[in-house]
Order: sequence, then structure tokens, then C-alpha cells
Amino acid sequence: MTPTQTSPLLERLRGRLIVSVQADDGSPLRDRSHIVALSRAALLGGAAGLRLRSAEDIAAVRQITSVPIIGLTKQAQPGSPVYITATPEEVQAVAGAGADLVAFDGTDLPRPYPVAGLVRACHAAGVLAMADISTLAEARAACAAGADLVGTTMSGYTPHSPQQSGPDFALMDALHAAGLPFIAEGRLNTPELATQAQRTGALAVVVGSAITRPDVVTRWFAAALGAGAGQN
Repeated sequence: MTPTQTSPLLERLRGRLIVSVQADDGSPLRDRSHIVALSRAALLGGAAGLRLRSAEDIAAVRQITSVPIIGLTKQAQPGSPVYITATPEEVQAVAGAGADLVAFDGTDLPRPYPVAGLVRACHAAGVLAMADISTLAEARAACAAGADLVGTTMSGYTPHSPQQSGPDFALMDALHAAGLPFIAEGRLNTPELATQAQRTGALAVVVGSAITRPDVVTRWFAAALGAGAGQN
């Protein structure tokens, strides 16, 4: 094992559930008080960690819990499709708000700032650096640049990763075979899928929409019933 894989912080998350508590702009749940309430509910249900968007959300939730927080920002960047924690300034804001790990886009997409620079910014702020990647090559590059671990978050969201409706278990298997520390995330919508991701060797599993986005889950059911009605 690498020193990162045996860090006390990551040991608290090993084999456990991390809940992503985020609401899109325009969602009725975007209000900070709702984010705090959803975080409380996730912790009550047994979440060992949280993944939160924005320094403001992180600071508010940090007041109610000491569990590890993966923090990030989501902000459009001029001339770049990179959206997740794209600059050192965003890293500093997230770390300063109370995050323990900072997640950033670690893909090969055209970017305003190199991955190695974001890793340095994380470590300078005293937090672990987590690269959200979409391929094994991106994961190797991020770890070579000093990232402490990677997440499968971006699989399906870049042109060079599989466009599929389910989780990217092939990527998880490849990361494990390569000995790269990773957190499984992305379309893990049932307990069965989450446990399957755990069995690939993921350090921990992140689940978001299926737990904290009732509008998204409602659309799943409405679309399924709509499709069924069309077959009658």
C-alpha cells in the first residue's frame, strides 16, 4: 500500500459510503438550509463521509459534523469545458471552508490550469488531492502528478470515455489492477451496484442522485411509467 492509502483520513472512509449532497442551480433544494438537512439525513442513515459543492455549503455542513468532506466547486470556465474545481483559487476556497479532500477535474479536457498545479494547491492547503477522471490513462497521469487518489466521477462525461447508462465497472477493475487508489462514483443507483463497486477494490463508494436528488429519482420513475404507457 502507498502512504496515501494508509492515511488516517482515508482509513475512516475505507469500505464505507460517501453521500454526495448537491443540488443543481434552479432546484428547490439548492437553498443552504436544505443542503444541511440532507446532510444530516445522510449522516443519520450511516454515511461515513460527504461530497459537497461550494465553499458556502461546506462551511455550513462542517458546523454540524466532523466526518470527512470531499469538497469541490462547479463553475463554468472561459474557453474550457472543465467545470469541477478548475483553479488554485477554487481549491483554496474549498479547503479553507473545511473540506478534507478537494476533488478537481483530472481529465484530458482542455483546461485553464494543469493537474499538477491543482495537486500542489491542494497539498499547500493541507488537504488531500482527488482527481476526478474518466479513463485509466487519466488516472495514471493524475497519480504521477501527485494526486492522492482518483474518482471515477467523470466516466461517461468526456468524449474518450464509455457513454453508457450504468456504472463503469471496467474502469474500476482497471484501476484496481493498476494499483491506483480510487473512489467509485457514477450511476451507482442501487445498493447492489454500490456493493459491486466495492468488490472491484474501491476504497469507498460515492452515491448522490439516488439518495439526495428526489427530482432526479422522480424523473426515473415518471420516464419508466411513461414508456410503459406508450406500449399499451
